[in-house]
Parts: sequence; structure tokens; C-alpha cells
Amino acid sequence: MKSLTAKQTIKILEKHGFILSRQKGSHKIYRHSESKVIVPVSIHGGNKPIPIGTFLAIIKQSKIPKKEFKKK
Repeated sequence: MKSLTAKQTIKILEKHGFILSRQKGSHKIYRHSESKVIVPVSIHGGNKPIPIGTFLAIIKQSKIPKKEFKKK
């Protein structure tokens, strides 16, 4: 699985009900409106893909199926 950029990842999170809760420096903290799940997304690096370990951690924390994060 290839990782996505922060912008692409944020779009998927928002599509699944996550909203921007707060931002501290180069990290945006997203929170699901119903389940209260919190997912931090690191936005430094511009259009570079998120490091794979960080990307997989975002997927795991968000509880969104991996197939939703495939490049289209």
C-alpha cells in the first residue's frame, strides 16, 4: 500500500465525518463528530506522501477501512 499526501488523507477523513478540532504547529487534530475518535495528521512536507508508518497509524486510529485510502 502506498501512502497518500496529507491533503488527500484529510479529504478522506472529512468524507467520513471527521472535523478539524484544533491545530498545533504542523499537526492538525481531527475528531469524529459521533464516535469522538481523535486522529492527528502531520501536514509538514507539502505534497510529499506521509511516511508509511505514520500513514498506517492514521488508518488504524481512524477505524476507516484500508480500502478507502487507495489512490484513485
